[in-house]
Amino acid sequence: MADYSQKVTSSFNERVRLIRLRRKKENLRFWDEFRIIPKWLVIFVGFLYVTAMVIAISVNHWNLRHNEATIAPDLMDYPVLEGLVMAAAVTTVSLLMAILIFLTAYINRDAYRRGMNAALWTLLTLILIPETLIMGHVIYFLMREPLPYPCPQCSASVSARFNFCPNCKCNLQPSCPNCKREVAELDKFCPYCGTDLNVAPSPQASVQGSA
Repeated sequence: MADYSQKVTSSFNERVRLIRLRRKKENLRFWDEFRIIPKWLVIFVGFLYVTAMVIAISVNHWNLRHNEATIAPDLMDYPVLEGLVMAAAVTTVSLLMAILIFLTAYINRDAYRRGMNAALWTLLTLILIPETLIMGHVIYFLMREPLPYPCPQCSASVSARFNFCPNCKCNLQPSCPNCKREVAELDKFCPYCGTDLNVAPSPQASVQGSA
């Protein structure tokens, strides 16, 4: 039982290592990732910001006309400064809300393209927002799957968790020719036996040579 648990733990740790290596190959850029957020949502958030700013300016103007303080009584003698403080407060709150909205929308689209349950992850982030703000978003970014990548043999899009390409049956999990343990595409040396993977002959080549 102990040997089985150790094998399961070792297999899980190895899978996590491979996933992290594949994430490093994604080379994501901020603006390219931002574009997956629906444009209508970006426009809607901008509309809400403009609306909030108009309401804040109107309230501030009405209070100045009736000699009432909008933020602090000390600023009543400085209407321009009070207006700037009001605008800064609205902008700060709007920016924080926009970040939460855009992050949630990004997780929904990003989870879908990674083959994950988009609805479940979106719901998780929404549930955790009232108590932990972005904790649900942080959990997602730590646990999300790598992006699908092209098969090295037929260029078909395959999931990072596939062992074989469903289109051409190409082995997507390379192994060390010496110890036969699974290695990552970026590994220069086998992490288990130290074999140089750049010069080591492939198993197919060995079989052909022996034949």
